[in-house]
Amino acid sequence: SVKEWGDEIIFLRKIERGPADKSYGIQVARLAGLPEPVVNRAKEVLNNLEKSEFTEFGTPRVMGRNTRKKASQLDLFSVNYEPIVNKLLGIDTSSLTPDDAVKRLLEIRKMAEDLR
Repeated sequence: SVKEWGDEIIFLRKIERGPADKSYGIQVARLAGLPEPVVNRAKEVLNNLEKSEFTEFGTPRVMGRNTRKKASQLDLFSVNYEPIVNKLLGIDTSSLTPDDAVKRLLEIRKMAEDLR
């Protein structure tokens, strides 16, 4: 079972038969570490759906108000971190000098900056 405390949720250890009284997906997303803009947007959409706000076409109003700044789309899956991971795993730390460590760190940082 689940208890709410303000904007937080606490999952209790007692398991109860049957469905929960509502969805806790947004809170779970926040606990899972999704970016704050994603969580905030989900709250906005849920709020509009719960208020039964509809457009002039009869569809649920899930878009933000026109006064809102346009947010860039968060892309969760297309970034390839494999080259950075391989570079890190390829470092022989047992024979690494301080100068080499700084050099490698700068190389890896450059690789990370290029992903942005």
